[in-house]
Amino acid sequence: MLDKLNIVFQRFNEVNDLIIQPDIISDGKRYVLLNREYKNLKPIVEAREQFIELESRITEAKAVLREESDPDFKEMAKMELEELEPAFEALLEDIKVLLIPKDPEDDKNALVEIRQGAGGDEGAIFAGDLFRMYQRYVEQRGWSMEVITVNEGTAGGFKEVAFEVGGEGVYGILKYESGVHRVQRVPATESQGRVHTSAASVVVLPEAEDVDVDLDMKDVKKDTYRSQGAGGQHVNKTESAVRLTHLPSGLVVECQDGRSQHKNYEQALKVLRSRLYDLEFKKKQEAQAAQRKTMVSTGDRSAKIRTYNYPQGRVTDHRIGLTTYNLGDVMNGDIQKFIDELHMAENAEKLKEGSTY
Repeated sequence: MLDKLNIVFQRFNEVNDLIIQPDIISDGKRYVLLNREYKNLKPIVEAREQFIELESRITEAKAVLREESDPDFKEMAKMELEELEPAFEALLEDIKVLLIPKDPEDDKNALVEIRQGAGGDEGAIFAGDLFRMYQRYVEQRGWSMEVITVNEGTAGGFKEVAFEVGGEGVYGILKYESGVHRVQRVPATESQGRVHTSAASVVVLPEAEDVDVDLDMKDVKKDTYRSQGAGGQHVNKTESAVRLTHLPSGLVVECQDGRSQHKNYEQALKVLRSRLYDLEFKKKQEAQAAQRKTMVSTGDRSAKIRTYNYPQGRVTDHRIGLTTYNLGDVMNGDIQKFIDELHMAENAEKLKEGSTY
Protein backbone atom coordinates (compact mmCIF):
# COMPACT_ATOMS: atom_id res chain seq x y z
CA MET A 1 0.00 0.00 0.00
CA LEU A 2 2.77 2.45 0.95
CA ASP A 3 4.47 1.82 -2.42
CA LYS A 4 1.34 2.99 -4.25
CA LEU A 5 1.02 6.00 -1.95
CA ASN A 6 4.66 6.91 -2.57
CA ILE A 7 4.10 6.86 -6.34
CA VAL A 8 1.18 9.28 -5.91
CA PHE A 9 3.27 11.43 -3.55
CA GLN A 10 6.04 11.64 -6.13
CA ARG A 11 3.59 12.69 -8.84
CA PHE A 12 2.00 15.24 -6.48
CA ASN A 13 5.40 16.87 -5.93
CA GLU A 14 6.05 16.92 -9.67
CA VAL A 15 2.70 18.62 -10.33
CA ASN A 16 3.30 21.03 -7.45
CA ASP A 17 6.58 22.10 -9.08
CA LEU A 18 5.07 22.33 -12.56
CA ILE A 19 2.13 24.63 -11.75
CA ILE A 20 4.44 27.42 -10.63
CA GLN A 21 6.53 27.37 -13.82
CA PRO A 22 5.97 30.45 -16.04
CA ASP A 23 5.69 28.39 -19.25
CA ILE A 24 2.98 26.22 -17.68
CA ILE A 25 1.06 29.23 -16.35
CA SER A 26 1.11 30.76 -19.83
CA ASP A 27 -0.26 27.51 -21.34
CA GLY A 28 -3.91 27.84 -20.26
CA LYS A 29 -5.01 24.33 -21.21
CA ARG A 30 -2.13 22.52 -19.50
CA TYR A 31 -2.35 24.76 -16.43
CA VAL A 32 -6.05 23.92 -15.95
CA LEU A 33 -5.40 20.18 -16.33
CA LEU A 34 -2.48 20.20 -13.87
CA ASN A 35 -4.49 22.17 -11.32
CA ARG A 36 -7.25 19.56 -11.51
CA GLU A 37 -4.69 16.79 -11.04
CA TYR A 38 -3.18 18.59 -8.04
CA LYS A 39 -6.61 18.93 -6.43
CA ASN A 40 -7.39 15.23 -6.98
CA LEU A 41 -4.03 14.00 -5.64
CA LYS A 42 -4.00 16.15 -2.49
CA PRO A 43 -6.46 13.99 -0.42
CA ILE A 44 -4.33 10.90 -1.20
CA VAL A 45 -1.16 12.69 -0.05
CA GLU A 46 -2.90 13.70 3.19
CA ALA A 47 -4.04 10.10 3.70
CA ARG A 48 -0.43 8.95 3.12
CA GLU A 49 0.72 11.17 6.01
CA GLN A 50 -1.92 9.61 8.29
CA PHE A 51 -0.88 6.12 7.11
CA ILE A 52 2.78 6.73 7.98
CA GLU A 53 1.94 8.21 11.38
CA LEU A 54 -0.47 5.44 12.40
CA GLU A 55 1.84 2.70 11.16
CA SER A 56 4.73 4.19 13.15
CA ARG A 57 2.66 4.44 16.34
CA ILE A 58 1.44 0.85 15.96
CA THR A 59 5.02 -0.38 15.47
CA GLU A 60 6.15 1.48 18.60
CA ALA A 61 3.26 0.13 20.68
CA LYS A 62 4.01 -3.44 19.57
CA ALA A 63 7.68 -2.95 20.46
CA VAL A 64 6.69 -1.86 23.97
CA LEU A 65 4.52 -4.96 24.40
CA ARG A 66 7.35 -7.16 23.16
CA GLU A 67 10.28 -5.59 25.02
CA GLU A 68 8.96 -3.66 28.03
CA SER A 69 8.95 -5.36 31.44
CA ASP A 70 6.94 -2.71 33.30
CA PRO A 71 3.29 -3.91 33.45
CA ASP A 72 1.92 -0.34 33.47
CA PHE A 73 3.75 0.55 30.25
CA LYS A 74 2.58 -2.69 28.66
CA GLU A 75 -1.03 -1.98 29.64
CA MET A 76 -0.81 1.53 28.16
CA ALA A 77 0.63 0.10 24.93
CA LYS A 78 -2.16 -2.51 24.78
CA MET A 79 -4.84 0.17 25.20
CA GLU A 80 -3.20 2.30 22.53
CA LEU A 81 -3.16 -0.62 20.10
CA GLU A 82 -6.85 -1.29 20.72
CA GLU A 83 -7.48 2.27 19.57
CA LEU A 84 -4.94 2.51 16.75
CA GLU A 85 -5.53 -0.78 14.90
CA PRO A 86 -9.24 -0.21 14.10
CA ALA A 87 -8.38 3.36 13.01
CA PHE A 88 -5.64 1.98 10.75
CA GLU A 89 -8.01 -0.59 9.19
CA ALA A 90 -10.60 2.14 8.54
CA LEU A 91 -7.91 4.34 6.96
CA LEU A 92 -6.87 1.48 4.66
CA GLU A 93 -10.45 1.16 3.40
CA ASP A 94 -10.61 4.90 2.79
CA ILE A 95 -7.29 4.81 0.92
CA LYS A 96 -8.54 1.98 -1.33
CA VAL A 97 -11.37 4.27 -2.45
CA LEU A 98 -9.08 7.30 -2.78
CA LEU A 99 -6.73 5.31 -5.01
CA ILE A 100 -9.52 4.70 -7.53
CA PRO A 101 -8.67 7.10 -10.38
CA LYS A 102 -11.22 9.90 -10.46
CA ASP A 103 -12.88 10.70 -13.76
CA PRO A 104 -11.59 14.15 -14.76
CA GLU A 105 -15.13 15.07 -15.82
CA ASP A 106 -16.45 14.66 -12.26
CA ASP A 107 -15.24 18.10 -11.19
CA LYS A 108 -17.05 19.86 -14.02
CA ASN A 109 -20.35 21.69 -13.95
CA ALA A 110 -23.26 19.81 -15.50
CA LEU A 111 -25.72 20.41 -18.29
CA VAL A 112 -29.01 18.62 -17.58
CA GLU A 113 -31.65 17.97 -20.25
CA ILE A 114 -35.10 16.55 -19.41
CA ARG A 115 -37.47 15.43 -22.19
CA GLN A 116 -40.95 14.00 -22.07
CA GLY A 117 -41.15 10.35 -23.07
CA ALA A 118 -44.03 7.92 -23.43
CA GLY A 119 -47.38 9.04 -22.07
CA GLY A 120 -48.19 12.19 -24.03
CA ASP A 121 -49.23 15.12 -21.83
CA GLU A 122 -48.61 13.07 -18.68
CA GLY A 123 -45.01 12.52 -19.83
CA ALA A 124 -44.55 16.29 -20.11
CA ILE A 125 -46.12 16.85 -16.68
CA PHE A 126 -43.76 14.27 -15.19
CA ALA A 127 -40.80 15.99 -16.89
CA GLY A 128 -41.90 19.12 -15.02
CA ASP A 129 -42.03 17.17 -11.75
CA LEU A 130 -38.46 15.93 -12.31
CA PHE A 131 -37.33 19.48 -13.07
CA ARG A 132 -38.72 20.69 -9.72
CA MET A 133 -37.13 17.70 -7.95
CA TYR A 134 -33.69 18.63 -9.29
CA GLN A 135 -34.33 22.33 -8.64
CA ARG A 136 -34.92 21.60 -4.96
CA TYR A 137 -31.94 19.23 -4.77
CA VAL A 138 -29.71 21.96 -6.25
CA GLU A 139 -31.01 24.44 -3.66
CA GLN A 140 -30.29 21.96 -0.84
CA ARG A 141 -26.71 21.53 -2.07
CA GLY A 142 -26.15 25.27 -2.34
CA TRP A 143 -25.32 25.03 -6.05
CA SER A 144 -26.28 27.48 -8.80
CA MET A 145 -28.79 26.73 -11.51
CA GLU A 146 -29.60 28.53 -14.76
CA VAL A 147 -32.30 27.50 -17.21
CA ILE A 148 -30.98 27.48 -20.77
CA THR A 149 -33.99 26.50 -22.87
CA VAL A 150 -37.63 25.58 -22.25
CA ASN A 151 -40.31 24.00 -24.44
CA GLU A 152 -43.50 23.92 -22.39
CA GLY A 153 -46.06 21.13 -22.57
CA THR A 154 -49.59 21.91 -23.75
CA ALA A 155 -51.12 20.64 -20.48
CA GLY A 156 -48.31 21.72 -18.16
CA GLY A 157 -44.78 20.59 -17.50
CA PHE A 158 -42.21 20.50 -20.27
CA LYS A 159 -41.74 18.79 -23.58
CA GLU A 160 -38.09 19.66 -23.03
CA VAL A 161 -36.11 21.73 -20.53
CA ALA A 162 -32.36 22.21 -20.27
CA PHE A 163 -30.45 23.84 -17.45
CA GLU A 164 -26.90 24.31 -16.22
CA VAL A 165 -25.86 23.42 -12.66
CA GLY A 166 -22.70 24.94 -11.19
CA GLY A 167 -20.81 24.00 -8.04
CA GLU A 168 -18.08 21.75 -6.70
CA GLY A 169 -18.09 18.23 -8.16
CA VAL A 170 -21.53 18.69 -9.73
CA TYR A 171 -21.18 16.34 -12.70
CA GLY A 172 -19.67 13.57 -10.55
CA ILE A 173 -22.82 13.66 -8.42
CA LEU A 174 -25.57 14.26 -10.97
CA LYS A 175 -24.22 11.87 -13.63
CA TYR A 176 -26.09 8.96 -12.00
CA GLU A 177 -29.42 10.61 -12.98
CA SER A 178 -28.93 9.97 -16.71
CA GLY A 179 -31.48 7.53 -18.09
CA VAL A 180 -35.20 6.92 -18.39
CA HIS A 181 -37.32 7.77 -15.35
CA ARG A 182 -40.74 6.09 -15.24
CA VAL A 183 -43.83 7.21 -13.32
CA GLN A 184 -46.88 5.12 -12.38
CA ARG A 185 -49.91 7.13 -11.25
CA VAL A 186 -53.47 8.17 -12.10
CA PRO A 187 -53.29 11.18 -14.45
CA ALA A 188 -55.48 14.20 -13.68
CA THR A 189 -57.24 13.60 -17.02
CA GLU A 190 -58.07 9.95 -16.20
CA SER A 191 -61.79 9.68 -15.37
CA GLN A 192 -61.78 5.92 -14.62
CA GLY A 193 -59.11 6.11 -11.93
CA ARG A 194 -56.74 3.81 -13.82
CA VAL A 195 -52.99 3.90 -13.17
CA HIS A 196 -50.99 4.91 -16.25
CA THR A 197 -47.27 4.50 -16.89
CA SER A 198 -45.44 7.44 -18.41
CA ALA A 199 -41.78 8.36 -18.75
CA ALA A 200 -39.27 11.15 -19.13
CA SER A 201 -35.62 10.93 -20.11
CA VAL A 202 -32.80 12.71 -18.30
CA VAL A 203 -29.41 13.39 -19.87
CA VAL A 204 -26.59 14.79 -17.74
CA LEU A 205 -23.55 16.06 -19.64
CA PRO A 206 -20.25 17.39 -18.28
CA GLU A 207 -20.06 21.05 -19.25
CA ALA A 208 -17.30 21.45 -21.80
CA GLU A 209 -14.84 24.26 -21.27
CA ASP A 210 -12.93 26.04 -24.02
CA VAL A 211 -9.88 23.88 -23.28
CA ASP A 212 -11.91 20.68 -23.83
CA VAL A 213 -13.24 21.27 -27.34
CA ASP A 214 -11.57 22.81 -30.38
CA LEU A 215 -14.63 24.25 -32.10
CA ASP A 216 -14.07 25.85 -35.50
CA MET A 217 -16.82 28.46 -35.90
CA LYS A 218 -16.60 28.00 -39.68
CA ASP A 219 -18.30 24.65 -39.05
CA VAL A 220 -21.24 26.25 -37.21
CA LYS A 221 -24.31 27.58 -39.03
CA LYS A 222 -26.33 30.18 -37.10
CA ASP A 223 -30.05 30.81 -37.68
CA THR A 224 -32.34 33.18 -35.77
CA TYR A 225 -36.12 33.07 -35.39
CA ARG A 226 -38.91 34.38 -33.17
CA SER A 227 -39.34 32.63 -29.81
CA GLN A 228 -42.39 30.41 -29.42
CA GLY A 229 -44.46 29.55 -26.36
CA ALA A 230 -46.64 26.53 -25.58
CA GLY A 231 -48.80 25.66 -28.59
CA GLY A 232 -46.39 27.29 -31.03
CA GLN A 233 -47.52 30.92 -30.71
CA HIS A 234 -44.86 33.59 -31.15
CA VAL A 235 -44.02 35.37 -27.89
CA ASN A 236 -41.46 37.87 -29.25
CA LYS A 237 -41.62 40.34 -32.12
CA THR A 238 -37.87 40.15 -32.66
CA GLU A 239 -35.83 37.15 -33.79
CA SER A 240 -34.13 36.52 -30.42
CA ALA A 241 -34.17 32.69 -30.59
CA VAL A 242 -31.02 31.04 -31.94
CA ARG A 243 -30.43 27.75 -33.73
CA LEU A 244 -26.87 26.46 -34.17
CA THR A 245 -26.06 23.59 -36.53
CA HIS A 246 -22.68 21.88 -36.35
CA LEU A 247 -22.21 20.90 -39.99
CA PRO A 248 -19.64 18.07 -39.61
CA SER A 249 -21.67 16.18 -36.97
CA GLY A 250 -25.20 17.33 -37.80
CA LEU A 251 -25.81 18.34 -34.18
CA VAL A 252 -28.51 21.02 -33.79
CA VAL A 253 -28.98 23.20 -30.70
CA GLU A 254 -31.80 25.68 -30.18
CA CYS A 255 -32.09 28.28 -27.44
CA GLN A 256 -34.91 30.77 -26.97
CA ASP A 257 -35.23 31.30 -23.23
CA GLY A 258 -32.85 34.25 -22.92
CA ARG A 259 -34.08 37.81 -23.29
CA SER A 260 -31.67 38.68 -26.07
CA GLN A 261 -30.26 37.04 -29.17
CA HIS A 262 -26.73 37.47 -27.76
CA LYS A 263 -27.65 35.64 -24.55
CA ASN A 264 -29.33 32.82 -26.47
CA TYR A 265 -26.30 32.53 -28.77
CA GLU A 266 -23.93 32.20 -25.78
CA GLN A 267 -26.12 29.54 -24.16
CA ALA A 268 -26.57 27.60 -27.40
CA LEU A 269 -22.81 27.65 -27.97
CA LYS A 270 -22.26 26.31 -24.45
CA VAL A 271 -24.70 23.44 -25.09
CA LEU A 272 -23.12 22.69 -28.48
CA ARG A 273 -19.64 22.47 -26.93
CA SER A 274 -20.94 20.11 -24.25
CA ARG A 275 -22.68 17.85 -26.77
CA LEU A 276 -19.59 17.66 -28.98
CA TYR A 277 -17.47 16.85 -25.95
CA ASP A 278 -20.05 14.25 -24.96
CA LEU A 279 -19.72 12.42 -28.28
CA GLU A 280 -16.12 11.56 -27.40
CA PHE A 281 -17.00 11.04 -23.75
CA LYS A 282 -19.65 8.44 -24.63
CA LYS A 283 -17.12 6.39 -26.61
CA LYS A 284 -15.00 6.12 -23.46
CA GLN A 285 -18.06 5.21 -21.37
CA GLU A 286 -19.08 2.49 -23.83
CA ALA A 287 -15.59 0.98 -23.68
CA GLN A 288 -15.77 0.93 -19.88
CA ALA A 289 -19.32 -0.43 -19.88
CA ALA A 290 -18.29 -3.44 -21.95
CA GLN A 291 -16.22 -4.59 -18.98
CA ARG A 292 -18.87 -4.02 -16.32
CA LYS A 293 -21.61 -6.39 -15.29
CA THR A 294 -24.01 -3.86 -13.71
CA MET A 295 -25.70 -0.77 -15.10
CA VAL A 296 -24.44 1.64 -12.45
CA SER A 297 -21.96 3.47 -14.64
CA THR A 298 -22.53 2.28 -18.19
CA GLY A 299 -23.87 5.67 -19.25
CA ASP A 300 -26.67 3.94 -21.21
CA ARG A 301 -29.21 6.76 -21.46
CA SER A 302 -31.90 4.56 -22.97
CA ALA A 303 -31.95 2.32 -19.89
CA LYS A 304 -34.86 2.48 -17.45
CA ILE A 305 -33.14 3.53 -14.24
CA ARG A 306 -35.86 4.48 -11.76
CA THR A 307 -39.60 4.06 -11.19
CA TYR A 308 -41.78 6.45 -9.16
CA ASN A 309 -44.95 4.61 -8.08
CA TYR A 310 -47.49 7.08 -6.64
CA PRO A 311 -50.21 4.63 -5.43
CA GLN A 312 -47.62 2.82 -3.27
CA GLY A 313 -45.51 5.89 -2.44
CA ARG A 314 -42.55 3.87 -3.72
CA VAL A 315 -39.35 4.79 -5.57
CA THR A 316 -37.17 1.99 -7.00
CA ASP A 317 -33.75 2.37 -8.57
CA HIS A 318 -33.39 -0.62 -10.89
CA ARG A 319 -29.60 -0.43 -11.25
CA ILE A 320 -28.92 -1.35 -7.63
CA GLY A 321 -32.32 -2.72 -6.56
CA LEU A 322 -32.83 0.04 -3.98
CA THR A 323 -36.44 0.75 -2.99
CA THR A 324 -37.66 3.48 -0.64
CA TYR A 325 -41.16 4.46 0.45
CA ASN A 326 -40.68 8.21 0.75
CA LEU A 327 -41.94 9.33 -2.66
CA GLY A 328 -43.03 12.75 -1.39
CA ASP A 329 -39.59 13.51 0.03
CA VAL A 330 -37.88 12.28 -3.14
CA MET A 331 -39.99 14.54 -5.36
CA ASN A 332 -39.01 17.40 -3.04
CA GLY A 333 -35.35 16.80 -3.82
CA ASP A 334 -34.37 14.11 -1.30
CA ILE A 335 -32.37 11.98 -3.77
CA GLN A 336 -29.04 11.87 -1.92
CA LYS A 337 -29.51 8.28 -0.68
CA PHE A 338 -29.82 7.02 -4.27
CA ILE A 339 -26.74 8.98 -5.38
CA ASP A 340 -24.65 7.78 -2.40
CA GLU A 341 -25.60 4.13 -2.98
CA LEU A 342 -24.87 4.39 -6.70
CA HIS A 343 -21.50 6.01 -6.00
CA MET A 344 -20.57 3.20 -3.60
CA ALA A 345 -21.67 0.58 -6.12
CA GLU A 346 -19.54 2.18 -8.84
CA ASN A 347 -16.51 2.27 -6.52
CA ALA A 348 -17.06 -1.40 -5.69
CA GLU A 349 -17.08 -2.20 -9.42
CA LYS A 350 -13.84 -0.33 -9.97
CA LEU A 351 -12.16 -2.04 -7.00
CA LYS A 352 -13.24 -5.41 -8.39
CA GLU A 353 -11.69 -4.47 -11.73
CA GLY A 354 -8.49 -3.43 -9.97
CA SER A 355 -8.80 0.16 -11.18
CA THR A 356 -6.35 1.97 -8.89
CA TYR A 357 -3.31 4.20 -9.23
